[in-house]
Amino acid sequence: MIGKKYDRGKNAPPKKRNVINLITRISVVGIASITAALIILLSAFNGIEEMIENLYSAYDTDITIRPVVGKTCSERRLDFDALEEIEGVKNYSRAIEEVVILKHEKKRVNAQLIGVEASFIEMTDMRSHMVDGEAILDNGDVYGIIGATLLDKLDGYIPESVGYETVTCFVPKRKLKIGFGKNPFRTKQVRVSGRMNYNREVNAQNFIVPLRLSREMLRYDDQISAIYIDVDPSFENEDVRDRIKKWIGKDFVVKTSFEKNELIYKTSKSEKVIVMVILLFIFILAAFSLVASLTMLFVEKLPNIRTLRSFGADQKFIFNIFFYEGLLISIKGIVIGIVIGYTICLAQIYFGLLTMPNSGGESFPIAISLKDGVLIIFLVTILSFLFSYFPVKYLIYKNISQDRIVE
Repeated sequence: MIGKKYDRGKNAPPKKRNVINLITRISVVGIASITAALIILLSAFNGIEEMIENLYSAYDTDITIRPVVGKTCSERRLDFDALEEIEGVKNYSRAIEEVVILKHEKKRVNAQLIGVEASFIEMTDMRSHMVDGEAILDNGDVYGIIGATLLDKLDGYIPESVGYETVTCFVPKRKLKIGFGKNPFRTKQVRVSGRMNYNREVNAQNFIVPLRLSREMLRYDDQISAIYIDVDPSFENEDVRDRIKKWIGKDFVVKTSFEKNELIYKTSKSEKVIVMVILLFIFILAAFSLVASLTMLFVEKLPNIRTLRSFGADQKFIFNIFFYEGLLISIKGIVIGIVIGYTICLAQIYFGLLTMPNSGGESFPIAISLKDGVLIIFLVTILSFLFSYFPVKYLIYKNISQDRIVE
């Protein structure tokens, strides 16, 4: 009798009942929307991080060694046999770096000349990043490998019939006193065997040549600008870096690929945290509709509460009724949000619904992370718990005493 008399949906006036149902639905929709947005946006940031990491880590070697003072140093200062013996060092390449001017017909562009050993091709997996031609530096004749955008700026191409393009490299002369009529550059024609594609910076700037050719053009004897090191995959880059630092001393700077591009990685992670904080704040605002729903439901059920009290129900029993009601509303929204969020992420991964601008139709990167999923569920569950617990606690305290109900 009592259950039927005070059944929700029969006891409450229709208008009031409709308002409560509407607010409850708004609560579910708000919680579901923010949960789905958190999953989608964090997965998008994960995808961007992976894309950035792939773009830069594919070309940047695991560890780079440079002198602290000066642009170059003598390689005689280093024991390369001892370097090979350091645990975790898989391979290395000496390197010379210099800013030069490249010319092809009437086009001239600035470029970063990088002289390396043949091992550099394997270390950067260059053969899988070729657009045209082949990844050849020295097979008796010397060749260069140029960034894809850099060759486009020169209006050059690599014809299949010949197998290479020819560019003129203008290298600055060292220790030259500038005077009228003096040519500050030394020129050298270099055959380009291939065009590489890594990331925008590499594609637009880098011109890879054999180490011996760069020394010949720059008139270097035993100077090097850097040492590129490839780390064994079974070792952590940071551990190998620390071992190299102990071996090499304070005259050289040793950095991992992450430290070289630290600003890019940290900016991406900071944006991810900021977006997450903003969405959690929006979630808090959306949760106020849950408070409104519980408050109106409590007011509507005051007659039922009186009846329960008359049968001996205590405050804890009444508190649990409304507290679990709030949790059920929240859990419903969270579950719907999780389903929607991951459905959209999977649809983007498998069907590429959204493409990146100016990418030639490449789909926007999405990467699903179990760690982020657990974090999102944990945070929204905690917030839902708080927004169910404290409002109900306040309503019980305000309206119910130990032995009476406020009329």
